[in-house]
Amino acid sequence: MLFNSIEYAFFLPIVFCLYWFVTNKNLSLQNAFIVGASYFFYGMWDWRFLSLIVFSTMVDYTIGNLLHHYKNNNIRKALLWVSILVNLGFLGVFKYYNFFVDSFVDAFSLFGTKPNVSTLKILLPVGISFYTFQTLSYTIDVYRNKLTPTKNFIAFAAFVSFFPQLVAGPIERATNLLPQFLKSRKFEHAQAVDGLRQILWGLVKKVVVADNCAHYVNIIFNNSADYNGSTLLLGAILFGFQIYCDFSGYSDIAIGTARLFGFKLMQNFAFPYFSRDIAEFWRRWHISLSTWFRDYLYIPLGGSRGSNFLKVRNVFIIFLVSGFWHGANWTFIVWGFLNALYFLPLLLLQKNRTNVSTVVAQNNWLPTGKEAIQMIITFSLVSLAWVYFRAENLLHANDILAEIGSASLFSIPQVLPRLVLVIVIVFVLIEWFGRRNQYAIESIEQVLKARPLRWAFYFLLIFFIQSLAGNQQEFIYFQF
Repeated sequence: MLFNSIEYAFFLPIVFCLYWFVTNKNLSLQNAFIVGASYFFYGMWDWRFLSLIVFSTMVDYTIGNLLHHYKNNNIRKALLWVSILVNLGFLGVFKYYNFFVDSFVDAFSLFGTKPNVSTLKILLPVGISFYTFQTLSYTIDVYRNKLTPTKNFIAFAAFVSFFPQLVAGPIERATNLLPQFLKSRKFEHAQAVDGLRQILWGLVKKVVVADNCAHYVNIIFNNSADYNGSTLLLGAILFGFQIYCDFSGYSDIAIGTARLFGFKLMQNFAFPYFSRDIAEFWRRWHISLSTWFRDYLYIPLGGSRGSNFLKVRNVFIIFLVSGFWHGANWTFIVWGFLNALYFLPLLLLQKNRTNVSTVVAQNNWLPTGKEAIQMIITFSLVSLAWVYFRAENLLHANDILAEIGSASLFSIPQVLPRLVLVIVIVFVLIEWFGRRNQYAIESIEQVLKARPLRWAFYFLLIFFIQSLAGNQQEFIYFQF
């Protein structure tokens, strides 16, 4: 069930009304209702994969309580490894088995032999990379004694399956979200209005910006051999806006929906295209995943401590694993490798934490000349790396980048979507003036103090959604 579908437009208000008007006087009933609604929501894709969520929930719930019960380190380590192997085993089979088999066959083909190894004809369960990481963080935190496991199975099941963020995040930590299922919740009008506002902005991002960009991105990338360098560069830039608005739009809708039900999810995007270096970009892009890798992989490996060799090793490990998490294709691994290369000079020069505490042009309307150049360079590097993310294979990506690097880069683009470019420019301006907020139009009440003006603004956004909507596209990160 897509957030931008008619089905969801009926599903959400029905669930909202039943949640607040039927089950709100009983916390256990509320949580059970969320589990049921979430399973229905997920089952609309393929009900057979519900068994994976249920099994993962039961395993990590049980292991969490056993970790708390046993004090012997060897037993606790064994229990932790059971959780890791079960969760990563799901990923290995459903997401990576065919990749490893194909790579194995290709490697032997170089020596003139081709092993007869069968691949599996299975579908990738939607959101498997997200909910497995969410449950893994629970057992790891319990193992580290950072979290006391819950005895409430229904609350834990609701934490794992919570439908707003089930299939594409944010990847919530149990330390933040699980306690919210264990305490009573009251409807708050201001919180619900803020949630609706964020949902509206998320729909604008997805339907108006991302889906319109997607149309031309598909044309350019699917016929890349027919276009010159400037057209391909335009395609890469449009894909940068497509993937950002698609994924951050999903996050906005998820966070806003959670607010309707009295929950607070973490911010997943913090205006990453206004970053002044690649380190800042990764602190602002897909925050729930980047902090997950930081806390459960990078820091345990030693982080930025130790010798330069260890620092470089850890950076490449985390970026390569991040690339592999995104998909079973060498293009994602090269994408991760490129970002590691981008990050390396900042790390070695100890400038990777230069832009941590403030947003660009913190107290000004416009950036300085230096900041503008830094943002342009960072966005350009990110956009070139996105070519590998979008391309069908390495050869396809290399051909596109080679043409971008040729003299045809200075010719007139063969595809010039004027309306889409206007949409992108207006979107960037709105994001720029809202960059100090959790989402771009969060403080619209302070800008438009008169209620009629605010309602006019909201209806204008709804009008844009209705009149400028591109062809409906599935959210990009559903495939991960």
